[in-house]
Amino acid sequence: MQQKIVFMGTPEFSIPTLEALITSKHKVLTVYSQPAKKANRGQKIISSSVETYARNKSLNVRTPINLNTDDEYNFFKKIKPDIVIVVAYGNIIPKRFLNLAKNGFINLHASLLPKWRGAAPIQRSIMNLDNETGVSIMKIEEELDAGPIIHQDKIKINEKINTLNLSKVLSQIGAKSILETIDKIQSGKVKLQEQNHSQATYAKKILKSEGKILWDQTARKILAKINGMNPKPGAWFEYKTRRYKVWEAEIINESGDIGKALNNELTIACSDKAIKILKIQKEGKEKQDTYQFLLGNKINKGEYIK
Repeated sequence: MQQKIVFMGTPEFSIPTLEALITSKHKVLTVYSQPAKKANRGQKIISSSVETYARNKSLNVRTPINLNTDDEYNFFKKIKPDIVIVVAYGNIIPKRFLNLAKNGFINLHASLLPKWRGAAPIQRSIMNLDNETGVSIMKIEEELDAGPIIHQDKIKINEKINTLNLSKVLSQIGAKSILETIDKIQSGKVKLQEQNHSQATYAKKILKSEGKILWDQTARKILAKINGMNPKPGAWFEYKTRRYKVWEAEIINESGDIGKALNNELTIACSDKAIKILKIQKEGKEKQDTYQFLLGNKINKGEYIK
């Protein structure tokens, strides 16, 4: 049976689920996304990834600055959705909205709840050196990311995974699971599992200041920061008053004074082993592979970086 769906999402991560819904037997009544924002140092107004995609598919799109208004509430009541699917919308759904969909509001969250509730679950799982993560599909309740679990999928995390590629994998897994969840809801086969709230952890929004590489940490911890902050905001160090972002690196089984370049190939000593930088970006320049970067820039063996 076809379900009438309202979709709510904002970043690139949300698009595979929206795509799955519009190519399924179900009907997407409207798409909600966060309003366009200034980007590139305030020079241009940029629509969200979901808004752009939805308009290209000729879907009805709404981007209210404030969802909790009588206009939006009455709009929801008028269209009478069977179910609302929320994927990284970016705002808490007002309590009074939660009874307006016949089969409720269902959220796809990129962590194994109750771990990493909040804004940056993928980044935090990598930076925390977690061995696994996944997606959770839950029924939305008033408290943030605290509703009962309908379904979870798990995957392993290794040292080659960064936020960019992990997001892509999880978004595809989640899109498939959302369709399966809708089928279960229709057939009455959904089993809700309450979260263990005492085990909840929170994934705070990533701050740019967190990106500073601290060479007195272990190589694993530093690599996790580099991977977790790729593609944004980027992990960085300072050298001769200039800032350099590190986009890709690997652990090398060498040691030396902390923060010291161990060779002429940008291998930097940590508290235990060393980090070899593979892709770098000088402040104000484009990203480069290290061998290209070193053709015009020198950080010599024996020098220290901050």
